[in-house]
Amino acid sequence: MKINSNLSQIRAEVLLSHLYPEMEERWKVHHEGAFFRNYNGDSMSIDETTGEVRLSRDGFMRLLPQGVLTDDEELKGEDAPEKFKKLEHRLRVLHEAFLPFDTYAFQKKLAIERQVSRLLDDKLSYVLSQYFGFDLPGEKNPLVRQAAVLLPFVCRYKGDLGFISNILAALMKCEVRMYLARYSHTDTNKSWLPFVKYELLIPGLTATEYRRRSEDLQPLADFLREWMLPCEVHCEICIKEHVACKSLDERFTLDYNTELR
Repeated sequence: MKINSNLSQIRAEVLLSHLYPEMEERWKVHHEGAFFRNYNGDSMSIDETTGEVRLSRDGFMRLLPQGVLTDDEELKGEDAPEKFKKLEHRLRVLHEAFLPFDTYAFQKKLAIERQVSRLLDDKLSYVLSQYFGFDLPGEKNPLVRQAAVLLPFVCRYKGDLGFISNILAALMKCEVRMYLARYSHTDTNKSWLPFVKYELLIPGLTATEYRRRSEDLQPLADFLREWMLPCEVHCEICIKEHVACKSLDERFTLDYNTELR
């Protein structure tokens, strides 16, 4: 596998854990030395067919004391080329000897990376459960599950009526119209409270589609009222049939049971 330049700086454990999670215990690693990091990324090459990966890192052989492989005088003299060939052979033998240790350590790092990734995936569920009392894995409505990721930011967006309109438009994939007004529980105008209405404009609704979308919308509407709106704000969220009137060359928004004659 040729390593794209955009991926070259990603650690090999992260890259392989993401691309080949099923091969965690099958990789055989070759440490080419940290010197190559000057010219390459962490992963120099990846061969998924043989399960071999070459890294620009130092392996266990780097821990050997200085002078075990050679000394300063060994490569001097007229027979230096032959001595160099013997040194290369010695390096290959030692590399093969330390290969199981390097591979074992690398596989353990892959396992740790997988566990860290799993913890990060579960982090949102943990935060919502511990701090908001919201059971994300147990939530069955897909719209609520998508909206729940905003709970950590609820203190920032609560009461932002325009933001709620954007949430509805994004999750329901339709145009949303917002109407602002006031209401009162009494007949006087001394205690007006804010009122907001969201109309979801969906064209071409059949009766079955209308009922299905309304059932899907209700849990989301309850979620938004509970978490995104102040308690004194009265909110209505409803679906509207949105049709085109060809004779007048303009669009009308109608209640579901409204007919044009």
